[in-house]
Amino acid sequence: MTTKMYIKNYPRPQFVREQWVDLNGEWNFAFDDANTGETHLPAAFTGDLKINVPFTYETQASGIGDESHHPYVWYNRTLEIPADVEDSRVLLHFQAVDYIAKIWINGSYVGSHQGGYAAFSFDITPYITVGEANQLTVKVEDSMDATQPRGKQRWVKDNFECFYVQTTGIWQSVWMEFVAPVRVDSVKMTPDIDSRTVRFEYQVEGDFSQADIRLETIISLKGKPVKRMSLSIDRPWLQLDADLVHEMNGPWMHSHWSPQHPNLYDVEFILYKDDTKLDHVYSYFGMRKISIDKGRILLNNAPLYQRLILDQGYWPESHLTPPSEEALIEDIDLIIAMGYNGVRKHMKVEDARFLYWCDVKGLLVWSEMAATFEFNDNAVHKFTNEWMEVVRQQYNHPSIITWVPFNESWGVMNIKKDKKQQKFTEAIYHLTKSFDPYRPVITNDGWEHTVSDILTLHDYVETKEEFEKRYSNKDELLNNEISFNHWKYAFADGYEYKGQPVIVSEFGGIAFQTEAGWGYGNQVTSDDAFLNRFRNIHQAIKDQDYIVGYCYTQITDVQQEVNGLLTADRKPKIPLEKIREVNMM
Repeated sequence: MTTKMYIKNYPRPQFVREQWVDLNGEWNFAFDDANTGETHLPAAFTGDLKINVPFTYETQASGIGDESHHPYVWYNRTLEIPADVEDSRVLLHFQAVDYIAKIWINGSYVGSHQGGYAAFSFDITPYITVGEANQLTVKVEDSMDATQPRGKQRWVKDNFECFYVQTTGIWQSVWMEFVAPVRVDSVKMTPDIDSRTVRFEYQVEGDFSQADIRLETIISLKGKPVKRMSLSIDRPWLQLDADLVHEMNGPWMHSHWSPQHPNLYDVEFILYKDDTKLDHVYSYFGMRKISIDKGRILLNNAPLYQRLILDQGYWPESHLTPPSEEALIEDIDLIIAMGYNGVRKHMKVEDARFLYWCDVKGLLVWSEMAATFEFNDNAVHKFTNEWMEVVRQQYNHPSIITWVPFNESWGVMNIKKDKKQQKFTEAIYHLTKSFDPYRPVITNDGWEHTVSDILTLHDYVETKEEFEKRYSNKDELLNNEISFNHWKYAFADGYEYKGQPVIVSEFGGIAFQTEAGWGYGNQVTSDDAFLNRFRNIHQAIKDQDYIVGYCYTQITDVQQEVNGLLTADRKPKIPLEKIREVNMM
């Protein structure tokens, strides 16, 4: 069951307006390796290539398929602005562009954005001519710089280990919407199941000082009205708490959000000037709580055992960009069919439509930032700005239950002993908590933790016996007295175990014997050999009562990495029911 205002392919399902224009499709395109384009391309675009946006030039889906690195690329297309929106503001939205985007309309510079994973937008009203064709030109600058957050994108000429073809340029949807000069810019929604309330923090854009402006918030559940509230707008930032105790709700527990019952409240925000409607936004929220108590993770105050799968979000023909919304849904359905209740989205900030369908279908999500691979002041600046954009943009999704800013000491390679790197991770932890104190934050996933709400360990040990020998020594392992995974330790120097929940958040990675590609450990030669190793290592984890969840590597093969439960084109290597049987045992 979808939300009240579900629109297929709508790029931002958490904040929907009906009047929008999809700008995906064929654009003009040009490479500019010499970086001379700014002298002439914004005024008169002359590129002789075509590209299928939002697929990057490195992909076959783009129509180009050139995997070599080009540091400067250009896009151009015509914008048709209908005459009937003359009194509206025109917003131009980019869901993700890697890495620096510069925007021109009709030759006039509009602005720029830095960061490959966060969405951004511009009010282009001053630059367009209503009722006529307008020229949109975009320059994208990308680099092999290891100080920019890049995740699994390679920073050398060829793929190596677990690093893949780079992503350059527009790689998620581009779109426009037409809005009133006074409008709802954003709403932060915070549920509290213990008090049965939800807090709305509104940001209103525009000049409302000379008019009587009011904002109505209308909440419903499964088509039944729950609450209607009205707020007079006298400043740009406002806050309202809504009590959801209502006779129409039915039994309270049945309206919580969980994997078993992914209930979503629909909510509408309607802005009025007197009796004239200025803006109408559709959204939704889930009443759910994630908390930690006595070494256990709780969902809605009940113990949660997490059965996660690692998901890097790659497709053969389109790399990081999903080929379609249906492809995102297919991945989620396959994950659930295999008995997993969650996904660790690895080294990628995923398309907002993926998070929407996780909200709808009840799949838990760990949201993880793409790593840098050097540590210096530039890396700190770039990482911090982009991470906080991501947290703010993803905050309202009930499916997200954990933030993961750092993984395996990537970008902080000397964190074990380096106080400066340790303080950086502490700062990101506390900065994240300042915006969202309600979700756990993991710092740093895999090993060498500093401050962290969950202790997560990565270990690709192959046999049940090896795992039991190491992990039966709980106190020694968690207190840095013994190492694991090639001499890694649970904590960085100066930090200690304080009773956090323990999750094995990477393990497995079993690959079938192949002439090309790799997995973790020895490759297997038969279905029986795979299932025997798969079953035994899962049983070893489940037998340790202090371990409260796991994350298996991984859902699909990715380029040269062939340790997926599915092939890169989503064909099961092992019957799904066999995987489900092990997860549910």
